[in-house]
Amino acid sequence: MGKTSIEWTSDTWNPVTGCTKVSQGCKNCYAERVFPRPYPGRKFTDVRMHEDRLDQPLRWKRPRKIFVNSMSDLFHESIPDRYIAQIFAVMGMATRHTFQVLTKRPSRMHSMMTAQYGSDYKAPIEWKSCFLRDVRYWAEKWDWFPPKTIEENNKRNAFIYCLKTGKEKFKNVHLGVSVENQETADERIPLLLQTPAAVRWVSYEPVLGPVNFAPFFSWRPAESKYERRSLDWIVSGGESGPKARPSELDWYRSVRDQCAAAGVPFFMKQLGAHPMTRIGADQAKIPFRIKDRKGGDMEEWPRDLRIREMP
Repeated sequence: MGKTSIEWTSDTWNPVTGCTKVSQGCKNCYAERVFPRPYPGRKFTDVRMHEDRLDQPLRWKRPRKIFVNSMSDLFHESIPDRYIAQIFAVMGMATRHTFQVLTKRPSRMHSMMTAQYGSDYKAPIEWKSCFLRDVRYWAEKWDWFPPKTIEENNKRNAFIYCLKTGKEKFKNVHLGVSVENQETADERIPLLLQTPAAVRWVSYEPVLGPVNFAPFFSWRPAESKYERRSLDWIVSGGESGPKARPSELDWYRSVRDQCAAAGVPFFMKQLGAHPMTRIGADQAKIPFRIKDRKGGDMEEWPRDLRIREMP
């Protein structure tokens, strides 16, 4: 684990590997395609935890942007709640880094992170959160993960203090969902917007159809008259690989314009292997010619799509 060629991050951290497919966006999964290289003879659907990797971010001294579970989904149903809480405990202590989490299972993410204990639970109000209580338990139960330096121990104590006092937690953890079309956006983004997070973002990749993001830039939960929540960042990219499906340049332009109107950063990752454009009065669809096999060379893009903004 470590350095990666993914344009919007710098490193990957895979305390879990393996996954299963949930929607059309998974059909030509990049992680499944490259999985045999590091894990020969193992099926991609074999989801495994790697507890020996849990401490990796604490060992990395230089601040990094870290994509969590590039070879899995942190909220996969096969991953125990206990293990997810341990991962969040590590992220909460490794404050020098920014952690980028993506899931296609926002329902589990939301239910885990918003579950509350009943009114008969005798604890300070901030401990009504089952998730924070579990994270605190693993941060304090240090026999599973003993600190190796004074600095690590100090970070652990500072994190536990934040949990105890109800101060801001996980400011360095950005939670996001992957969507590929309007259907998956409508299903997943509202659940993301109902989940506590410092930054909420969307990976619109692989782009398989146009999406109207405007309703999610100023979104209010049904149960609240006052609280508004918004997306903070959108990354967009077409599908690559031998079986890549086409995308249209106008779909990218649409989300670019929507982000600009809402003041939300937009990051154009790649055009994909088969970008299409429309020409003429009849708007005939034709291939947009590129040489880079995943459409990742910005010099080949239309100038108006050469945008890579960060939150």
